[in-house]
Amino acid sequence: MNVSYRWLKEYTPVDAADKVVAHELNMTGTEIKGFRRMDEGISNVVVGKILSIEQHPNADKLVVCMVDVGQSEPTQIVTGAKNMKEGDLVPVALHKSTLPGGVKIERGKLRGVVSNGMFCGVEELGLTVNDYPDAISDGLLILKEGVVGRDIREQLGIDDTVFEADIMTNRPDCLSMIGVAREAAGTFRLPLTVNKPVVKGEGESAEKYLKVTIKDKDLCPRYSARIVTDVTIAPSPMWMVERLRACGIRSINNIVDITNYVMMEYGQPMHAFDYACLDGGHITVRRANDGEIMKTLDDQDRALDGEMLVIADDKKPVAVAGVMGGANSEITDETKTVVFESANFFGASIRHTAKKLGMRTEASAHFEKNIDPQMTLEALDRACQLVEELGAGKVSPDVIDEDYSDKTKRTIPLSADWIRHYINVSISDEEMKALLERVGFEVDLTDGTVTVPSFRSDVENKYDLSEEVARFYGYDNIPSFSFSADVKSGGLTEEQIFERDLRIGLRAVGFSEIETYSFVSPKGFDKILLPEDSAKRNCLKIKNPLGEDTSVMRTTSLPSMLEVLASNYNNRIPSAHLYEVATVYIKDEDETKLPAEPKVVTIGAYGDGIDFYDLKGRIEEMLAALNVANISVRPCKTNPSYHPGRTAELSVDGRVIGVFGQLHPMTVKNFELAGEVYAAELSLADLFAVSGNTKGYAPLPKFPAVTRDLALVCDEAVLSGDIEAKIRTLAGDVLEDVRAFDVYRSAALGEGKKSIAYALTLRDAEKTLQDSDIDPVISAILTGLEADGITLRK
Repeated sequence: MNVSYRWLKEYTPVDAADKVVAHELNMTGTEIKGFRRMDEGISNVVVGKILSIEQHPNADKLVVCMVDVGQSEPTQIVTGAKNMKEGDLVPVALHKSTLPGGVKIERGKLRGVVSNGMFCGVEELGLTVNDYPDAISDGLLILKEGVVGRDIREQLGIDDTVFEADIMTNRPDCLSMIGVAREAAGTFRLPLTVNKPVVKGEGESAEKYLKVTIKDKDLCPRYSARIVTDVTIAPSPMWMVERLRACGIRSINNIVDITNYVMMEYGQPMHAFDYACLDGGHITVRRANDGEIMKTLDDQDRALDGEMLVIADDKKPVAVAGVMGGANSEITDETKTVVFESANFFGASIRHTAKKLGMRTEASAHFEKNIDPQMTLEALDRACQLVEELGAGKVSPDVIDEDYSDKTKRTIPLSADWIRHYINVSISDEEMKALLERVGFEVDLTDGTVTVPSFRSDVENKYDLSEEVARFYGYDNIPSFSFSADVKSGGLTEEQIFERDLRIGLRAVGFSEIETYSFVSPKGFDKILLPEDSAKRNCLKIKNPLGEDTSVMRTTSLPSMLEVLASNYNNRIPSAHLYEVATVYIKDEDETKLPAEPKVVTIGAYGDGIDFYDLKGRIEEMLAALNVANISVRPCKTNPSYHPGRTAELSVDGRVIGVFGQLHPMTVKNFELAGEVYAAELSLADLFAVSGNTKGYAPLPKFPAVTRDLALVCDEAVLSGDIEAKIRTLAGDVLEDVRAFDVYRSAALGEGKKSIAYALTLRDAEKTLQDSDIDPVISAILTGLEADGITLRK
């Protein structure tokens, strides 16, 4: 919001430098992002009166003017302008003057004739024709009135500072000149003067012209209106134009300008309807009908729906409530009777309507912050007072006020001692009372209560009151003090340490970390070939998504990883080996509860010689670094995203912790990848659960190891990992290692048979093993395996 310093001073006598005002308001909670002088760069420019105009002796397009600039003698100005005449008042930039943009004006000669400066148009003064409707862009600014010799900055009302205030959402009362002036009065401990509007009301009764019905009181708790007859549409006076210009609003005409002026002064948006355009003399505040079409003031047809609130007559909507009026009731030069509307609307409804229609306006920006419904009547009276002062029409003596708002004022106990202790200040009850009353609170020291004004909906309890006292007492006046507490030094939990080590381990085996968004597209489920009945499709939907690509919370991180791989592939990156510790979101059966948010270690890779066994080896190396032992790998043919013959399930002590392998060719194609692409999905929680304790030191063995090879015959369906696990169980503690080193198939073995050769490493920590020690172990292994149909190859 733009705040005019000159206008501000009408309510409270602040007399401080611009920089000081900005700083002090910032210190008390009204954020001033910056300020600027409206007359920046202008100096030694005055009002001049043209006394005579003569043709230049040496130039057909130039004239020589004698101008009264308030000095002892007239000054001579040579100009090429054509839109002036003798007796006109014009801005004159004198010798050694400056204009916006660093332009310097000095005495000089034009075709041999001395010119002691130059005349100025709106552009030379940094203004626009919108500020002065009668001005032209390529000619002089002809002033309607002025004092000869007066500084042009004062004459045009641009000797002002405009502060840019960033108003917080919970302070709609500050979206007004009076609201900011109230803050300034509290900041500088000055009185605030706001005169109550007085309306003579010499027109006809409003009830004779208009009836108001509020159908949807939940969206419109109050609607106030007044009738103005015998309207005269004319330009606004310069003082109003200047103030609107300072606030960044263009002048239109006196009636429209009054509504904008009151909005900036009181923070209450208003609207003026041409009464002749209202069918039936009846205004109804209602929800729009689905598909109802209305042309707004910006000449756009708007399609409305049942969630939007409209102001309607007996036949049609005439305004989108709180957003913009309709073109069908616009004020024109022929308007003779006007309905002034001052209403209050439910903020969330206005915000949703403005967003749906794509037309956020100054009015909607006010209403969406839930402004005070008790302000409608005073703002309406102020508008009608201005109508009478400007001679713009006759105001009805009565007001139509449909009021269903809650008028109960909030009362808070004044815990003065608690406040003093809480903010650590020495302040008397009387001073505390003065600070609060200066910004609108009513304080009763006898009863020990504070009555909160209706415009301060943000103040609810003693903590809010203490903030009011602290900010106007002055944060910089509150003494600082040290405090002691039994605070333990921070650190990482065991889970956090494990996750950190996991990331280190993944980088150590050649994977690079990525981080993707949790918001994804539901199309990703189709791309990874998830069945329609998959539980992973039951995801959380975003109520207000930026688009379909970010409309749900992911239940699997595989599509996100593949999108990144595809991006690298399509940018001609020959290989990519990536990982992400990604959070997924699993809905609770009870939808009132928050979802579970487990983390999944996701790996993705293509190119550079990557294959199933390379991926398996890297994962095993990473798990070994995390002290995860007893790993087993089994084929997995049920995961639809992966290749059915090149995918494995990873488990530890029977606990499944994830899956890895080559992706299904259709999955690869869906992401516009090519060739073999590999991935893995491992549960971080399960990995942590099966990880071992910190590694300890083990001395080098004192006694040598003994190796034995066993070539075993088994059915094709038997898994090598199951045989290894069986050997470890049967061999006991003397078995140090077992690994498969050969697979053999032959017709001699029999149909459906295969031979797997294993190398066994045996060692005893207390002695050197002899054949007499080893043979019983080998015998036990063979006997146990034979029970499962696995025999020694002959």
